[in-house]
Amino acid sequence: MSAGGGKGQFDPRRRKAERRGHRAETLAALALIVKGYRIVARRYKTPLGEIDLIARRGDLVAFVEVKARSDWQAGFDAVSHATQRRIIAAGDLWLGRQRDAARLSLRNDIVVVRPWRWPLHYPDAF
Repeated sequence: MSAGGGKGQFDPRRRKAERRGHRAETLAALALIVKGYRIVARRYKTPLGEIDLIARRGDLVAFVEVKARSDWQAGFDAVSHATQRRIIAAGDLWLGRQRDAARLSLRNDIVVVRPWRWPLHYPDAF
């Protein structure tokens, strides 16, 4: 792996995209907190994939995919079927580790973060 401009972890474009993604996740988490959710996990990693945010309000658990895009529809459309399957599979693993799993209601949400706009939350997006 080259230390300068390849596709590795030191690629400035990749690092910039990662920072943008982290900022978007922070804004999305804040928007959900304002709506009464508690963030129980950020960047939850499993062998099957990663969930950007896991938010909970009472017995409702939302597995949230965050997209930073210049347009709402582009953000929504950026969540492919493969991404949806990955989130669902990772969510099943998370759920299996919860003592109160039987009483929880699950939902898969998308939050789109646009520049200089409040994040838009799409509940039950898929």
